[in-house]
Amino acid sequence: MTAIELTLRSVRDQLHTHPEKITDIVSALDQRVQAVDGKVRAYINYKKPSTISPIQSKLSLAGVPISVKDNICTEGWDTTCASLILQGHVPPYNATVIEKLKAAGAWVFAKCDMDEFAFGSSTETSAYGRGQMKGKAGQGPVANPWNLDCVPGGSSGGSAACVSAGTALAALGSDTGGSIRQPASFCGVVGMKPTYGRVSRFGLIAFGSSLDQIGPLTRTVEDNAILLEAIAGYDIKDSTSVNQPVPTYSQHLKKEVKDLKIGLPKEYFVKGLNPEIEKSVRAAATVFTDLGAQVVEIDLPHTRFALPVYYVVAVAEASSNLARFDGVEYGRRAKAENLAQMYFQSRGEGFGAEVKRRILLGTFTLSAGYYDAYYLRAQKVRNLIKQDFVKAFEKVDLILAPTAPTPAFRFGEKTSDPLSMYLSDIYTIPANLAGIPAMSLPCGFSSYGLPIGLQLMANYFKEETIYRAAYAFEQATDYHTKRPAL
Repeated sequence: MTAIELTLRSVRDQLHTHPEKITDIVSALDQRVQAVDGKVRAYINYKKPSTISPIQSKLSLAGVPISVKDNICTEGWDTTCASLILQGHVPPYNATVIEKLKAAGAWVFAKCDMDEFAFGSSTETSAYGRGQMKGKAGQGPVANPWNLDCVPGGSSGGSAACVSAGTALAALGSDTGGSIRQPASFCGVVGMKPTYGRVSRFGLIAFGSSLDQIGPLTRTVEDNAILLEAIAGYDIKDSTSVNQPVPTYSQHLKKEVKDLKIGLPKEYFVKGLNPEIEKSVRAAATVFTDLGAQVVEIDLPHTRFALPVYYVVAVAEASSNLARFDGVEYGRRAKAENLAQMYFQSRGEGFGAEVKRRILLGTFTLSAGYYDAYYLRAQKVRNLIKQDFVKAFEKVDLILAPTAPTPAFRFGEKTSDPLSMYLSDIYTIPANLAGIPAMSLPCGFSSYGLPIGLQLMANYFKEETIYRAAYAFEQATDYHTKRPAL
């Protein structure tokens, strides 16, 4: 038994009938972590259990090990958002998703590295990756398992990389503007951003409160559906949580898609899209046509405004959310002669360059005289983007598009050009602004052997439609069976 061959489904089924196999599974996983995480560096904290609790085999995820992004609160275990300002921060409670995993019988065994406070598209902004904090198996930023000279995407780069590398069966990430889907695309795994409100945000350290969603990263569509079943649902602790029934997503996995109508938005196939990405995504559309689905071209006319709208709304909310990290109640506190100096020095020392950039941008857009011109106007255009999707879903069941405009890029390639980095999320941002569910799944490889992701988007709370189509595509292709040669 090797960890790279295991899936969440296979482990769950083994443990349901043979709970004693948990020892073999933990051993296989640990061997894989020891063998490759020094190269990939996905984990900032890893705990191999010294004792294994008895498996309650009737639970849906009995004994299944899961890793989680370091912005999801874990009781008694450091949760730092990969930032110096939260170094040593140990939450006194679990996020709701952690409690749900525990209730389903799973155990959290690792915390994954990420862009600092989820600000980034490459996981290069992490304080761990910059060598400013200890806790990683290797030195340096998280590497892409398919090419160790390339980034894994971000901000959930550690979560995507560990699943791709076989050091985790599945992981949780968070998605504010593509932070699950873009790294899923870069690392060749399946990543789902659920409908806004489908999964509780309680215990997720906020970036953009109107945009953030927690979601699963897995090797297969089936695994993804199983994990979302476990973490989805209404939570009274989260005021944005929606009280909607949660379908049994794994029961919607069918190869039949003849009744589905799929839209190709012409605004997503424009200048700037890598030709190999476009070729793979259009080939995926042909696969759906061959499976019997109807594929038609659609318009999403306000797509061109998504990126500027996002970088007004998101940075404004980030500026507001990060105001609490001031060195007073928790986290890093600088030595200073007075209170004002303590504020300035704690934040100056604790935050990295990208965090400071976004706080400054957000504070500016919310400042007197600029609020109406920037933030309020951006919210109005955001509603137009949302209406584009509402109208589109009156005509189609799904929207098919690229996940990212390029395959994974090399370390340092975009760090000196923030705008170029921000463009990495140009195809994923609209789904967050609208609040609709969206998934990335593997659909090909570049000429350099790097994974390419296909994005599927559906109407509100229609995750089961995405899972159904994604499963049909997955079963008709073999991209999900490929593994990096680590």
